[in-house]
Amino acid sequence: MPTPTKGNRLGGSPAHERAMLNNLAAQLFENKSVKTTETKAKRLRPHAERLITFAKKGDLASRRRVLRSISDKGIVHELFTSIAPAVAERPGGYTRITKIGTRPGDNAPMAVIELVLEAYSPKQAVVKEAEGATAASADEKAEAPAEEVEAAPDVESGPQEDEAQEAADDAKAEADAEKDEA
Repeated sequence: MPTPTKGNRLGGSPAHERAMLNNLAAQLFENKSVKTTETKAKRLRPHAERLITFAKKGDLASRRRVLRSISDKGIVHELFTSIAPAVAERPGGYTRITKIGTRPGDNAPMAVIELVLEAYSPKQAVVKEAEGATAASADEKAEAPAEEVEAAPDVESGPQEDEAQEAADDAKAEADAEKDEA
């Protein structure tokens, strides 16, 4: 985790910051996205992702650990039963921050932080799939020229065999002619 800032945090005491982040995380898990300032979103991301990591474990100790931060049992139940299984394959990066401009009143930079619930496709699986497709197309290409190569010698081997046969016949004829002369 990043080193916490010194002094007042997000306009209050450390206890106020913890309470604010816990409430923002609860709203994030309940609504799947929250519109807030960029600073709060950046501070919320590691907190929320840590809670999701606890939920992925799914045991009683993890549930109690999350309940220390989020007191609403309904939200914790939703976190453990719907959100954690949806991100079970994802190795991290459960949230996405999108900057949306400034707030009209005080020109504060705003952002939307949302849960990433799309299906996860690991790069390795994509790479293996691409390699498999490349190998399959290479095999098809290798088979097609191999057939052409086989077909080409057959065409060329015909005259070669004919020439060889003619040479053999000529040699026999000469041998027979020599026997007749002798």
